[in-house]
Amino acid sequence: MRNQFVWLWIFGVIFTACNRQQDMQVSEHLFTLMPESHTHAGFINHLDYRKQLEEKFNIYTYRNFYNGGGVGIGDVNRDGLPDLYLTANMGDNVLYINKGDFVFEDVTAKAGVAGAGHWSTGVSMADVNGDGWLDIYVCNSGNVPAPERKNELFINNGDGTFSEKAGEYGIDNSGYSTHAAFFDYDKDGDLDLYLLNNSFKAIGSFNLDAKLREQIDSVGGDKLYRYDDGHYTDVTSQAGIFSSIIGFGLGVTVGDINQDGWMDIYVSNDFFERDYLYLNNHDGTFTENLPEMMRCISAASMGADMADINNDHFPEIFATDMIPEHDDRLKTKTTFDSWENYKMNVEKGFFHQFTRNVLQLNNGDGTFSEIGRLARVQATDWSWGALILDMDNDGLKDLFVANGIYQDLTDQDYIQYFSNPDRVMSIVSGKDVDYKTLIDAIPSVKIPSYAFRNMGNYHFENKAREWGMD
Repeated sequence: MRNQFVWLWIFGVIFTACNRQQDMQVSEHLFTLMPESHTHAGFINHLDYRKQLEEKFNIYTYRNFYNGGGVGIGDVNRDGLPDLYLTANMGDNVLYINKGDFVFEDVTAKAGVAGAGHWSTGVSMADVNGDGWLDIYVCNSGNVPAPERKNELFINNGDGTFSEKAGEYGIDNSGYSTHAAFFDYDKDGDLDLYLLNNSFKAIGSFNLDAKLREQIDSVGGDKLYRYDDGHYTDVTSQAGIFSSIIGFGLGVTVGDINQDGWMDIYVSNDFFERDYLYLNNHDGTFTENLPEMMRCISAASMGADMADINNDHFPEIFATDMIPEHDDRLKTKTTFDSWENYKMNVEKGFFHQFTRNVLQLNNGDGTFSEIGRLARVQATDWSWGALILDMDNDGLKDLFVANGIYQDLTDQDYIQYFSNPDRVMSIVSGKDVDYKTLIDAIPSVKIPSYAFRNMGNYHFENKAREWGMD
């Protein structure tokens, strides 16, 4: 997704399943995928562009069509068991209450949290109003009218129901929202909000100029909201946050990068714009400092996470990109910038970007060393979400990468086939485009996810198949 958005349910549903016995064969793997027949959690984010043909809403008219949805995990009813909220792009969102023993109940209708958005993406669970009950914030997006893109905030009533109050709280943003991070950046005891948005503008329509980074996009652009007595105040500009039309945010992660006790922010941007690293100035403002702290980053940054992989108390940053591991897909799916284009992008202020995952080792002195290739985690194909967590409980944090794209527009054979002038004329007539023919021909190949075990000494090995996670 270039999303954004991380499929956390993989862990929330199955993390300790291998330790239990039930009416099924016990798995020999570290993880066991629990069947719907047992969990009763049968959510599917089903996409069918054919339903949208008349509205011309598809991968060609909306670049994030296959970016996916989001998952939130948290105990919304305070019974000690984590519940699940899953967002849909073309249907209702779903809230599953955990009944124990890996069985879930769909309470969406009763709780009133299906959502009114026509294209939901990321979701966050946080106690927004500080009453002790988890609330649910849903990002909405899509090639739909602005009123149908307004983000939603479901306030927990404490009785199994929720009330939608995003407008009342001042965070019903109608941009191309990807995800939201709630955290206390000013240390006043309540939760502020960083809203990650994706640009409205088509990629090929830009006159590349890094000065655009300084210009505010009032409609889109990332937003920082400060919580003030029951309402959120937009403090984006005064806090030093970029909110421009060249921000293609797909990942936001929060943590104390320099261990000064204040929360910092890392934003991974897709396409030509570089990532952002915001250091907290302790006075309500941030300083974007990535060029001074990192030597290179991913070119098409997607998901990102921040955590300590070497137990020195300083968090590392892992960001995913789209380079395949194996030679056949590398040659048929990937194109690389020429040296001239690379130099031009650096000169224009877009920094040193390369097509690969990056693992930024925190040196503890205000700098990072990029060790993705040393750690052997640089190539995981079309990757989305990144998670850093100790999957095997050995005291070392591992890396999980969620993978795959339903229809891969980067396939070189597909591009060559439809670049033939005669074929172009057969599917384009004036302003009319035969989208069905174009899209039905896009290849679809299932790509396994990666689960890298931390072997120590900055070395990782992919254990996805061995652990039952591919």
